Amino acid sequence: MIQTPTKTELLDARKQLEKYIHQTPVFQSTTINKMAGAQLFFKAENLQKMGAFKMRGAMHATLQLTKEQQQKGIATHSSGNFAQAMALSAKLLGIPAWAVMPSNAPQVKKVAVASYGATIIECRPTLEARESTLKKVVEENQCTPLHPYNAIDVILGNSTATQELLEQVNFLDIIITPVGGGGLISGTALSTHYFSPKTKVIGAEPKLADDAFRSLQTGILQPPLKPTTIADGLRTSLGEITFHFIKKYVEEIQLAEENEIIEAMHLIWERMKIIVEPSSAITLAIVLKNKSYFKNKRIGLILSGGNVDLSKLPF
Repeated sequence: MIQTPTKTELLDARKQLEKYIHQTPVFQSTTINKMAGAQLFFKAENLQKMGAFKMRGAMHATLQLTKEQQQKGIATHSSGNFAQAMALSAKLLGIPAWAVMPSNAPQVKKVAVASYGATIIECRPTLEARESTLKKVVEENQCTPLHPYNAIDVILGNSTATQELLEQVNFLDIIITPVGGGGLISGTALSTHYFSPKTKVIGAEPKLADDAFRSLQTGILQPPLKPTTIADGLRTSLGEITFHFIKKYVEEIQLAEENEIIEAMHLIWERMKIIVEPSSAITLAIVLKNKSYFKNKRIGLILSGGNVDLSKLPF
């Protein structure tokens, strides 16, 4: 049975992480507000350490390990952002780290992981290959595997972004979070449940990687169907733990087309002058797609990361 973390556990995670992460700012754009017909508050996790919210979950999970476990090191499989977060967490604590990365992961993310001192092991771009390679790495090095999203300690770390947002902005009607593996939206939903229960949580997912949408519609965990979306951070499938919290606390999941994600990304770069990756821009994409749904609402949008390969921009 999956235990729901308590309010105290969420607050403890926030306290533990204080000295290791940034409290990221919240931005607004008058122009985008007018376009959307709503008040939008962008929580800039693209300005987090290593460039994404993943730092919160990875660092919190690492801090829960015993000293002996930490000294033997940590490992994960990730297309990029969680691998970077794990690698930087390990660097800050002076422990070894191994990152299993699919061959099609963005080069900019591989370079960043290596720059933090982690050992990269490439594998074929399938979940089966990622998991089997990680298992081998863990056995060979006797290190502790960290799951990128389907773990309570990671979700607790992720919850701190929304804890901050709810203190920075009062009376939000809705918070929109990207959905990949579900670790961010699970943390968002838990924070909202405890600290702003009237606020709805909505997930934003690419139509080309819609397993969370289908899972919530059917009530049964659905497999991904060869996700090819430009939002590479959202190609992962839900886990049992994250799906449990989505079913319990998330209002709905809305889908965006590829061109809508790219247009929203371009708009944020052009109007707000900040770098976000496609996985972040999807939150704005669904607002602009469904203006009547969001009209006149106060909406928090979590910009999940900004790790972009500048040589491969989609615009």
